Amino acid sequence: MDSEELDKLIKKDKYQVFIFTSLCSFPVTFARHAWFVVNNKGVISRWEIIYRRNLSKESWGHLYKNLLPFSKGMEWFHSSSGRRWNGRLLEVVEGDESSIARKMAEFIENSKETYPYNYKYHLVIGPNSNAYARWVLNHFPELKIKLPWNCFGKNYKKKSI
Repeated sequence: MDSEELDKLIKKDKYQVFIFTSLCSFPVTFARHAWFVVNNKGVISRWEIIYRRNLSKESWGHLYKNLLPFSKGMEWFHSSSGRRWNGRLLEVVEGDESSIARKMAEFIENSKETYPYNYKYHLVIGPNSNAYARWVLNHFPELKIKLPWNCFGKNYKKKSI
């Protein structure tokens, strides 16, 4: 999905949470990386965990807000600033003031203080981007959103997160 396609989906009078995935960088391009784009009534932000720490002012260990373009995925090649995979939209949750979408948006925005693994990262088993996505989704089981099979790390300490 490109930024123009995402812009068409944004509703500035709603709360929306977009769940994206993309292929990972070479040599693990068989795996997927998950992240969230939050629309808080027109204020858009991207939230994700990546393997590098503290690359921007809006980072909390491995947790980042707005490090990358909203709908762009990981680099084709590790540590390059070149071409990126396009993100694939997995799900959209949307609603008004009393919706799950608003609660989910607030939960994600507060995860800088509440996510227990901001300073731990392991590519394969987790915690990683997919463990973070699963952690968020576990707090909203009524949505029944499933991450793809190749979101490795999504089952990290599943019982405790």
